This record gives sequence, C-alpha cells and structure tokens, in this order.
Amino acid sequence: MRSKGAGGVRARQASPRALAIAGGIVVIAAIAVVLAVVMSSNGSGGGSGIVKNSDIAGLPSTGSANSSVALPGAAEANSLFKGIPQHGLTVGKPNAPVTMVIFIDVQCPFCKDYETTKLPTIVQKYVRTGKVQLQMKPWAFLGGAGSQSFSGRLGLIAASFQNKAFEYAKVLYDNQAQEESGWLNGKMMAAIAASVTGLDLSRWQADTNSSAPKSIASQVDKLATTDKVAGTPTVLVGHRGGKLTSVAPPAQEPDLQETETAINRALSGT
Repeated sequence: MRSKGAGGVRARQASPRALAIAGGIVVIAAIAVVLAVVMSSNGSGGGSGIVKNSDIAGLPSTGSANSSVALPGAAEANSLFKGIPQHGLTVGKPNAPVTMVIFIDVQCPFCKDYETTKLPTIVQKYVRTGKVQLQMKPWAFLGGAGSQSFSGRLGLIAASFQNKAFEYAKVLYDNQAQEESGWLNGKMMAAIAASVTGLDLSRWQADTNSSAPKSIASQVDKLATTDKVAGTPTVLVGHRGGKLTSVAPPAQEPDLQETETAINRALSGT
C-alpha cells in the first residue's frame, strides 16, 4: 500500500484506494478555473468520437504554447523537448547508449509527480545530451474499461503521430485533476492539444477518433502484462539492446536519484 506522509516514502504502484486519497489535494486556482470552463462546456455540438467538433471549436488550427488559450505550463513543456529528436512515443537519439522506458497512466497523480518534478532533469541531463533514448508507454491502469485512463491516453498517442507526444504529456500532467472526476474529457484533451506548438488540431482530432491509437494502446497493455508491470509510474533502464530493469524496488515510486543511478550504471556498463 502506498504511504504518503510527511517524510514518508511514496510507493510506485498506483491503486484506486491510494489515489482516492491523493486526489483530495487541492488543485491550484489557475488550473481549477481552466478545468471548470472545460468541463462545463463539454458534451454539445457536432461531430462524433472522443473529441467532437465542438471540442475544438474556437481553438487555433495549429497549437501554440503562446496562444491565449494555452494551458498553464505549456511554454515550459514545449521548451523542454524543443530540438530533441522525437519519433512517435520515443524521444532522444536512436543511437543513445541507454534506453529508458516509462509506463504511465494519464490519470495517475504519482505519474504527474514523476513527469513534472523528476523527468525534466532526466531530459536535460541525459536525453538532450544524447545519452538516453526515452520511450513512453501510455498504459490504462486506473478505473477499469471505459474510464478516462483508456480514452484520455488516445489523445496522447494521437499527438505522437505528429511527434508531439512528450509535449502533450507534459501539458496534460501540468493540468491534471482528480482521478475519475471527469476532467479528461474531449474538451480538455483538445485544450491540451492546442497548447502544443505545431500540432495540427484537425489531424489530431481525426487521429484520436480513429482506430490507430487504440491499436497502439492495446499493444502497450499487452507489453505491460508481458513485462509484469504492476503499477504506474514504472521506469525501466538498461543499455541499448540489453535487458531493462526497474530503477526502484517493488511498491516504490522511483525517485530522481534512483533513476540517475540506474542510468549512470548503464552508461558505465556495470
């Protein structure tokens, strides 16, 4: 069971009970206002699928971190990955000596903690410098079939078709609300997309509503089962082409020191 006390150690595995407790954290005012507008305006208009025509109405045709509708954290998210080779759900140089894989759930607050407070350091120190190639695995772990963990990740995967998955994920986590509260609806997904510089929203909407991201999501689910992934976030590190191992002990959330230690060990070949 995950514990989250003052000075305590937070567990890695996400569970509905633990996350219900974590979900009581007060969301900062700016994000709360954005979410209120997003949720109140969802559910009407034309189009079909997860993201409706009404969800992208009024948004720029191409996303921009500098637009008036950009969500909090958009500028930082876009800047973090700017100039780094990105292909699909992978970021970093293909010949990087170390591979890092992270299984995430779009609703998991512990993933938010890792993505917003730890991953930026990894990206700047190791991915941007060509030492690590990072692979994202959007897993639906929370809420069961039909939850927004399943539908919400499709927008992230659709962004990967334009090589913008990592910016999209960072903006998503910067604006994450309580699990299973209905926050990650089509309107919110579109607002995230509109905050990613260079993302074609019409193409993104069509891709989100297509079968393509569902196919990739299914592959991730199967991989999580094969690799016996038990929770999110799960971070695996190893030398390129070699065996990947978890950076944290079972039932522990990976911290920055553990991640860097695993990367440096792989770089040194030990």
